Amino acid sequence: MKEFGFELRVCAWAERHWQPADSDGIALVARQLGTRSRRWDTVIIETTREALDHRAPFGEERLDSDLLHVARHAPASWAYYREALPDPGYPWRYVREAVHRAADRSFVETRRNGNKIELRRRYRYPDWIDRIVAIENKPNLDASAARVLAEQLEHDVALGLADEVWLATRATGEAIEPALLEAMPVEVGILAVSESADGWQAEPVWQPRSLSVATPGTRILERPDGGDHDASAARFEYAASEWKRDKRLEIAERAYERGWRSYANTMRPDCRHFELREPAGPFPWCAAKGREQTAAECSARCGQFEPEPPAWRSKGWPIAGGPGKAVKRLLDEQRQRRR
Repeated sequence: MKEFGFELRVCAWAERHWQPADSDGIALVARQLGTRSRRWDTVIIETTREALDHRAPFGEERLDSDLLHVARHAPASWAYYREALPDPGYPWRYVREAVHRAADRSFVETRRNGNKIELRRRYRYPDWIDRIVAIENKPNLDASAARVLAEQLEHDVALGLADEVWLATRATGEAIEPALLEAMPVEVGILAVSESADGWQAEPVWQPRSLSVATPGTRILERPDGGDHDASAARFEYAASEWKRDKRLEIAERAYERGWRSYANTMRPDCRHFELREPAGPFPWCAAKGREQTAAECSARCGQFEPEPPAWRSKGWPIAGGPGKAVKRLLDEQRQRRR
């Protein structure tokens, strides 16, 4: 199985079976999120329904860093925006644009007082994130893949941006899973993923340690090669706790907007060969290739891509707009239910 299909199955399992630390909590699952220098395969945002109710007035779309700056600091009463909001560290004209965008999304109000733009909030932005869990997916963990992955996971542990970091790999059925014998950081948990009669399951075979997300982290920039004649020191820099707090919010906002089933937005369900299989997913299937396809393969550049015939798209209920549109509606409805 390719990593893309494995990744979708880990996400599907997490949506159904992940147990947040808070017994009343729920999990939001997303794919391919992180920072500019590090992207996680699966991200789980632990929150509660009450917290999501408080987040809902800010809209279904994410708040980017500029909008978050306005939403978190907008005053309860009218005030000049440059006096009400803290210095962002970048030109104020971008803040002014964000204030207008926030007003368009109706979570702040604006008015003019002479030449000044004043604002006040309509809703208080909630502290809606309990924990962030990052999962790196590697179905076939051979020795070379393990070495590369161990270095990536060491970066995750040192930075401490997520509360927990896991490695998910395909279960082998051996008495000791091979992943346990690899030189992975001890802070990283290990999930053995397998297919059963009840669908895809993941068993924790090594529990992770909770990372300190409220304290400064360490970015590993460069490390020695480790040869006999390499006496160089590792290069690193500190990540401020404020940066980590802001970045966690941005990641959570993107997860809130996206959901893991957004894979249909990066594939071509309007191809006549595109199908959905396995109701537990559902997962994409290419009838032309006779197997599951990856997001990179499923594009207009595919040699077997064939647009849906116009007659398909002109049909009425139950596939109004054609099967491709129906696939997108189905996945979007499932994402909305999870939200």
